[in-house]
Amino acid sequence: MLFIKNAKIKTMAGKDISNGCILVEGGKIKAIGENIPEPGGAEVIDAKGRLVTPGLIDGHSHVGLFGEGPGWEGADGNEMTDPITPHMRAIDSLNPMDDGLKTSVQGGVTTIGTGPGSGNVLGGTFACIKLYGRRADDMILKDNFAMKCAFGENPKRAYGQMQKKAPSTRMATAALLRETLFKAQRYCEEMQEYEKSTKEDKKKPAFDMKLHALLPVMKKEIPLKAHAHRTDDIFTALRIAKEFNLDITLEHVTEGHLIVDELKKEDKYLFIGPTWGMKSKMELIHKSFETTKVLSDAGLKVCITTDAPIIPQGGLSLCAGFAVRAGMKEEHAWAAITINPARAMGVGDRVGSLETGKDADIVIFNGNPLYDVGCTVAYTIIDGKIIYKAD
Repeated sequence: MLFIKNAKIKTMAGKDISNGCILVEGGKIKAIGENIPEPGGAEVIDAKGRLVTPGLIDGHSHVGLFGEGPGWEGADGNEMTDPITPHMRAIDSLNPMDDGLKTSVQGGVTTIGTGPGSGNVLGGTFACIKLYGRRADDMILKDNFAMKCAFGENPKRAYGQMQKKAPSTRMATAALLRETLFKAQRYCEEMQEYEKSTKEDKKKPAFDMKLHALLPVMKKEIPLKAHAHRTDDIFTALRIAKEFNLDITLEHVTEGHLIVDELKKEDKYLFIGPTWGMKSKMELIHKSFETTKVLSDAGLKVCITTDAPIIPQGGLSLCAGFAVRAGMKEEHAWAAITINPARAMGVGDRVGSLETGKDADIVIFNGNPLYDVGCTVAYTIIDGKIIYKAD
């Protein structure tokens, strides 16, 4: 049992609590409020008026798949031997011992969506994980929650420029994705017809691992997670999703501020970033922290991402702070690194806010990280366990 008292609590589930308490039992929040009696036998943390928030969440990451330090030996996020690899699973490349997980926790990040990079047209599935544990299987909050696909420069460069094969154009990227989705659609229909049959009057479709991996996408059980920076790539991703009646989230959305009205019509989750750093390629020419402000002011569902390890994931709150400095409302910024990505990944009933019954993923800050670049984390708590405590 854990008891946090004298806390300035940002619940992300209604009003903040200026001087409150949180009671944790069995890894869950048992009670939260202003006047909770201190239970006997509990481990007590006196927050001393410090800011207490939900554990931070980054829904678009490659932490654990692209290792900190080892270079090629630890680069396990892009299977760039085939542009169509939907059967890859993040969990099979995840290294729980990677230092990127440790430094993320030290920055107050408790839950992430991690998965394949954007080298392939279809890269495989993302996993939503908690950032503690020695065995990948035990870290999963939600496995295979989205299917990565990519548009724009990255697949073109990985195959057209480097391997002299398709896709070398945006047309080919779209064509390869469509071809695969047509096959997956037919495979899904044949599988459904077989399941509805008596099994004696119909032959079971020949197993195809790639198409089988796409069944949850075709059934709208999970979304496509579409890497798209430029406006034309964003529209191509949306066009194809509509053609096949699929769910989709938009990743990076670098030029989203140029098409606000169009994105409002679509009402999709937008994972914006990585915004900190140089404009390293042409499709990033309009990169700006103002994008999050413009889109959140328009009422869109904005999530801020580090795209770690592009930006170290422990700097997630700093990215939100830069967005606030560019004019994003503070409450929108907090939502973009807590409840919004939780909901986008389908785990908003477990994490992303401090409420009775939810997982006890809690951060105690020495200040407000959205305004103070020197702000540090005092405690990071995951499932009611103190995973990090500052010296």
